[in-house]
Amino acid sequence: MKRTISAVLAAALLAISTSSALADCTDPAAPDVNWRRCYLDSRDLRKVNLQGAMLRDAGFTRAKLDDANLTGVDAYRAKFFSASLTGATLDEARLIEADLTRAIMTGASLVNADLRNARFIDANLRNVDLTGARVQGTVFRNADLTGATWVDGRVCVDPSIGQCN
Repeated sequence: MKRTISAVLAAALLAISTSSALADCTDPAAPDVNWRRCYLDSRDLRKVNLQGAMLRDAGFTRAKLDDANLTGVDAYRAKFFSASLTGATLDEARLIEADLTRAIMTGASLVNADLRNARFIDANLRNVDLTGARVQGTVFRNADLTGATWVDGRVCVDPSIGQCN
């Protein structure tokens, strides 16, 4: 009986270890890619399609994600320090507790994104679309929100630093 249980456990562990659900940080950028806990710092990911990707706890410090499709990504606690996301689409993205300190997001779309407890300290959010986004606990300290469409649909006037005026 013990030998049968051991064999079953060994087979289960082998199946888990070879599962495609585990992150492979060398996988190319593609929809639904699993880059959980991967470090992609300084990568050139402009115009990539990462729709639905798993980016939890991933690092994108100084990465270039301009015009990238990040629709529906799960980027819980991901780090985008000084990343460039100009014109990127992050609609329906899950960015809970993500850190976008000093990120450049001019013209990005964050429609219906979950931004709870995210940090946009010193970020450039000019002309971003935050329509329907969840911003409870989100930190916008010194962030430039000039021209942004706020969660309720109003446009933030010039100047809007740290809050939508």
